Amino acid sequence: MKTLIIALGGNALIKPGEIGTTEEMINNLRSPIKQIAELSKEYNIVITHGNGPQVGNLLLQQEATETISKRPLQILVAETQGQIGFLIESTLDEELMTLNMDNEKFFLTVLTYVKVDQNDPAFKHPTKPIGPSYKRKKTGYVKTSKGWRRVVASPKPIKIYQWREIKKLMALGDFIVIACGGGGVPVIKDEKRLYGVEAVIDKDLASAKLGEQIRAQILLIASDVEKVALNYGRIDYKYLDLISTSEARSYMKEGHFPAGSMGPKVQAAINFLESGGERAIITSIEKIKDAIEGKAGTQFYINMGEKI
Repeated sequence: MKTLIIALGGNALIKPGEIGTTEEMINNLRSPIKQIAELSKEYNIVITHGNGPQVGNLLLQQEATETISKRPLQILVAETQGQIGFLIESTLDEELMTLNMDNEKFFLTVLTYVKVDQNDPAFKHPTKPIGPSYKRKKTGYVKTSKGWRRVVASPKPIKIYQWREIKKLMALGDFIVIACGGGGVPVIKDEKRLYGVEAVIDKDLASAKLGEQIRAQILLIASDVEKVALNYGRIDYKYLDLISTSEARSYMKEGHFPAGSMGPKVQAAINFLESGGERAIITSIEKIKDAIEGKAGTQFYINMGEKI
């Protein structure tokens, strides 16, 4: 079977107007996880996920009191891997039982850490939005499409350290693996030791890197919008059904895909295809199965005139 990586956006787990309670996130997971359970009949699946709202909330909780010691950002990323991994696993368990597949498919959350460059310029120019959004301007926050949000460093992923373990689980054919949660725990290597660093890696870029390392055939990025759009948020916006990697690069240069929003998703699709992937898709969390069947989403292809 082909290997399919499905990247779930952290924002897609919390709908507009919600505060991100456990019950809300579980309810929001039911639609994508049901589709993933059904797709596991035909594909080996790796689920990756974002953590922007969740890791930002953990930071706010830490800042709300002086009675406990503060944890660095990389530790909070690891915490969200366990937190969201548990929510995905429990929902997946229910859906597999509903399909009478609980004895056929198994699941496992892999604590994942990712190599980054300590000299990455992202450490000097933070762009990754985390936590809740605010309608009014806040000191130290930047304006995004969702409102004013805190931003942190988001260095490029160089290597997924657990790729061998994940690839072996895929080879078994009966595991659904949850990995690269929150983009993975960012680490740098100093001689023979790994050190965590304060950052949040973009989960879409990490997913593309993982796909490259395990030789996955398909990358699907599920967000809160069904398709990529030009002039997003304007009256003259235009949704894209099909786009080549060269067209995507041109649109990025024109500023259509902002760094804190659609930009990393489009770049991840480009990276995945140019590293040997067969298909790359961006769609909404409700349209995962339809997008795999070619009925929804924005489908990327590698060369002009050569469609997937």
